[in-house]
Amino acid sequence: MCKRRLRGADMKVVLLGDVNIGKTTLLIRYMEKRFESKTLATVGATFTVKTQDNNNIAIWDTAGQERYCGLSSFYCRNADVAVLAFDITNRDSFRALKNRCIQLTNTVTNCSLRVLVGTKSDLLKDKRRQVTLEEAQQLAASINPSLPEGDVPYFETSSVTGVNVEKVFDYIFEHCCAKKAPITSCPNSPPTETVKLSFAAKTISIAHNAVSCCVY
Repeated sequence: MCKRRLRGADMKVVLLGDVNIGKTTLLIRYMEKRFESKTLATVGATFTVKTQDNNNIAIWDTAGQERYCGLSSFYCRNADVAVLAFDITNRDSFRALKNRCIQLTNTVTNCSLRVLVGTKSDLLKDKRRQVTLEEAQQLAASINPSLPEGDVPYFETSSVTGVNVEKVFDYIFEHCCAKKAPITSCPNSPPTETVKLSFAAKTISIAHNAVSCCVY
């Protein structure tokens, strides 16, 4: 039986993208204001609750490997927002995003917002850009047909320098939190909780003993 509950979430955000494009480092930069150069590939998913201006969101970082696509579809259920990330110096990651991740949000969620994020912009000083700004903006506009013309949710970020990372989530808070009632009410919990889920041996392990059915 749960001793305490995780803080309730005003919305659920799922972070999708191919393997090794920097999803986890993007989340670490946003949550902890630092760059982590060595991260392990996510297996299953990790979620973190972030609070800002009395609103909070549960951010799910999912595995990028194609073999975990089935698990990703599970974690996408009931997501309000999808952050769709790709490496702007890797054309294959952009292709995987269009062929796999965007289709995933179309089939298993009712996302009201899909935010496109190009990662690793700091590498452009040494590497050639593989995805143009124009085609990324066109994709972002096409997957958000309900947004006003000119409101294009596309950001080019760097987890190394931190550029535009805050803007991604500020945009989500601004566009979505005011429109939604809280999913749950879970008092007496700390401001931030991180939970890691693993399906090894058909079990679920949850870090820090922070167990709850409130946040999903």
